[in-house]
Amino acid sequence: MTDLVPTPLQIDFDLWVRLKQARIEAVLDQILPSVQTVPMALHSAMRYSILDGGKRIRALLCYAAAELYCPQPSPTDITLTDIAACALELIHAYSLVHDDMPCMDNDDLRRGKPSCHKQYDDATALLVGDALQSLAFFILSTSNLTNNAQQQLFMLNLLADASGSKGMAGGQAIDLAAVGKPLTQDKLETMHRLKTGVLIEVAVLLGANSAIYSANSDNNHSLALRNFAGNIGLAFQVVDDILDVEADSNTLGKTTGKDAENNKPTYVTLLGLKKAKSYAEQLHTEALLALTPFSDQAQRLQQLANFIMHRSF
Repeated sequence: MTDLVPTPLQIDFDLWVRLKQARIEAVLDQILPSVQTVPMALHSAMRYSILDGGKRIRALLCYAAAELYCPQPSPTDITLTDIAACALELIHAYSLVHDDMPCMDNDDLRRGKPSCHKQYDDATALLVGDALQSLAFFILSTSNLTNNAQQQLFMLNLLADASGSKGMAGGQAIDLAAVGKPLTQDKLETMHRLKTGVLIEVAVLLGANSAIYSANSDNNHSLALRNFAGNIGLAFQVVDDILDVEADSNTLGKTTGKDAENNKPTYVTLLGLKKAKSYAEQLHTEALLALTPFSDQAQRLQQLANFIMHRSF
């Protein structure tokens, strides 16, 4: 792929974000099957569902965590970090396609355009999600960008665990079962840590391990990264609940007010708007404190935490 521009730590954050978003878009475009490849309709729907949309928060976290250890310019060739970032975006996109379907959240708008099942049909959307998920593990398992099989296996294990019944899929199951039912804050946090937080946590861990492999989850740096990602992942969801009340659909690129319409428990319904904002700020503070062991090298992760927190309020 074509090199974009060097990305040293000193580069402006907004420019860094644009460059990384462009990079992940280019790599995704390269690894996705062409619309000329049979089955053409499915490949068209896959590309529709993941390209040209979203802020790429998970990919950005992956890149930022890798730069803790390798803050060099982006190379011309695709790296293991690129593959990890793509795998994260593929898993995230698959979950959105399935979440939007009538049997789940039944949402017609995603990333400012008709959701996959509206643009195509329900059966195609189901297959798109399946195919995007499979592609995530295919690229991470077949990449020849590392000669360390244990590193590759560890990263696959992280992503698989975060995506399954003890992670994202499990959180969605709890979410569906909780419609119309009151939840305590502890149970609400369990749901969101699984549904949203775990994949954000793994985005940070995959980025770090794509740069320096460390299967020892007890070392200080790994624990600090898990603490950071766990707090900012939960803050991400609290902010989402707030934006669902305060923002408009054009700003968010998805239908707002759906949580209230579907009688879903949220941090706003549980705590009220003011306390929900205060709780998000508390999580943000704890996330930043967790990065103390990395000193100035954590600048990108700090900036992303600020971006997640203050993207609209």
